[in-house]
Amino acid sequence: MAKRSLPILKIDPYLEPYADDLQLRVDLIAKKKAELGELTEFANGHRYFGFHRTENGWVYREWAPAADALYLTGDFNNWDTAACPMTKLANGVFEVQVDDLHVGQKVQTIVWNNGQMLRRIPLYATRVVQDPVTYWWCAELEDTTAPYPWTDDEFAPAKTPFIYECHIGMAQEKGAVGSYREFTEHILPRVKAAGYNTIQIMAIMEHPYYGSFGYQVSNFFAASSRYGTSEELKELINTAHEMGIAVLLDVVHSHAVSNTSEGINEFDGTTYQFFHEGGRGDHSAWGTKLFNYGKNEVLHFLLSNLRYWMEVFHFDGFRFDGVTSMLYHDHALGTAFTDYSMYFSLNTDVEAVTYLALANELVHTLNPKAITIAEDMSGMPGMCLPIKDGGIGFDYRLSMGVPDLWIKLLKEVSDEHWNMGQLWYELTNRRPKEKNIGYCESHDQALVGDKTIMFRLCDAEMYTHMQKFGGSLIIDRGIALHKMIRLLTASLSGEGYLNFMGNEFGHPEWIDFPREGNGWSHHYCRRQWSLADNPDLRYRELNDFDKAMLDLLKREKTLSKPSVCLSIHEDDKVLIFEKGNLVFAFNFHPEKSFDGYPVPAAKVGTYKVILSSDDGVFGGFDRVDKSVRYTAQDNGFRCYLPNRSAIVFKKTK
Repeated sequence: MAKRSLPILKIDPYLEPYADDLQLRVDLIAKKKAELGELTEFANGHRYFGFHRTENGWVYREWAPAADALYLTGDFNNWDTAACPMTKLANGVFEVQVDDLHVGQKVQTIVWNNGQMLRRIPLYATRVVQDPVTYWWCAELEDTTAPYPWTDDEFAPAKTPFIYECHIGMAQEKGAVGSYREFTEHILPRVKAAGYNTIQIMAIMEHPYYGSFGYQVSNFFAASSRYGTSEELKELINTAHEMGIAVLLDVVHSHAVSNTSEGINEFDGTTYQFFHEGGRGDHSAWGTKLFNYGKNEVLHFLLSNLRYWMEVFHFDGFRFDGVTSMLYHDHALGTAFTDYSMYFSLNTDVEAVTYLALANELVHTLNPKAITIAEDMSGMPGMCLPIKDGGIGFDYRLSMGVPDLWIKLLKEVSDEHWNMGQLWYELTNRRPKEKNIGYCESHDQALVGDKTIMFRLCDAEMYTHMQKFGGSLIIDRGIALHKMIRLLTASLSGEGYLNFMGNEFGHPEWIDFPREGNGWSHHYCRRQWSLADNPDLRYRELNDFDKAMLDLLKREKTLSKPSVCLSIHEDDKVLIFEKGNLVFAFNFHPEKSFDGYPVPAAKVGTYKVILSSDDGVFGGFDRVDKSVRYTAQDNGFRCYLPNRSAIVFKKTK
């Protein structure tokens, strides 16, 4: 391919000065692919390493190139560290055949390196627990080849994802860690009823510290045992598919926990087995270890990991965590990407870029309908373009600047001074031909130290005035703006949409995992669904609006339509735009309602109201007459536009 023939250069001509860098991207990906061979065959580590049944028992294989010797120990041999030696094969591989192992038994790997004995968990362990007698973290034997009665052969994710971001452990209202089975029985029906067609599950990959939200992974092939068994996770995913809900794994390949007893760090006695040595191998902000993506054995481990989750558990794709950290040697800490040159400098980790491209190719080869999402705040060009076009191959990137915008506005600017032009620009500004997942808040905004949008709007007033007819101006304002912010964000900021569980009904307070500082309490690490279920509370109104909003956006296929700005009026605080046959009119003014306001619809015809945030059932004041029909001439039509409200009109003729 000639240097300047890459399609990405036609999509974004401002990239022309960096044509050589983009060609280097393409060349490095092609070179690595040729080196590794067929990716689906290369990504087979889980089929060879770890524990596998044989005719006579089990075979266990491990990769530990720097180790002098390996032994298998566990309750099957009374934790004797020398009774079960492993045979050293070529290329740092060790193997042992064990006849008296049984499902449910606990095991560890004993690694000898330079005269030192190290207790380790098998790298490909599929279940990791803490032994109640020894208190050691260890693997618990599972039969990963045991058939599961899947019924999802015909399932395919929806073309436009409406994502419900969730956490199994904190999905229950009880003050304890929830289970896979409880999520299947109690939460999946809620997700279906709410109108979301995709769930994105956090904290599945095993992690020793619950409060890390699952982002400090120790065991990459183990579904967290906190929530139940692998069988129960499969049941959850199969049930979701039966409901028409796709399931994405929040996958963490950007770093790993630094623990050695629980994780993969220094498994064979060396840091460099998986990670960079020295400062490059340590994330200064996260205190975690950083993978060496230039090492083929690391690529084998990580790509096999993706295939494992898709093959064994039927995940429909992945949200890749920490992509920005992967892309740059300085992890973009404190960096504002204001110039294209910042994407194509010596600070760019081209090995990480190559890995991400290979990961995307593998995922889409295994399942052409799979979904991949990049958590990248830097705006790396080509992130969501095909690899052949000079891109990295993701389907979507998260619109990470949008929640930052809302939080900044809510913290620093009173809503009567919000800039309508800024809202339009920030919500529609994204790279050409690259798809985004829009959202106004995720789990990040719900953690201790931050606040959800609703809690930031209403704060302590939520404790006393969320009952219907509570007579609080603060709550009225919060209810109104919460709906407007969500509708504006969902309709403008992406080709998909994401919500963190509970935020759709304005869940109060924050998320605080059990820790010493709060007396190991689960009080703030749960979801209070009863608030949304109570017809006497205003959470129900927000919940009902979210359902109506999603129903409209899905029914009208709104997110696949281009956005056309029709009117921005800063003094009136009005923003009007068109998507397909729909016209969205937002009046953010805190006081002024406008009678006969001009709506410059681009299409001549008859319009009717199909959604009003001011409906009484949504906590509004029923000021919009939905029976009225509006006739749009060349200059549009006029309508009543109440303050702090949003109206969606549809052209019917």
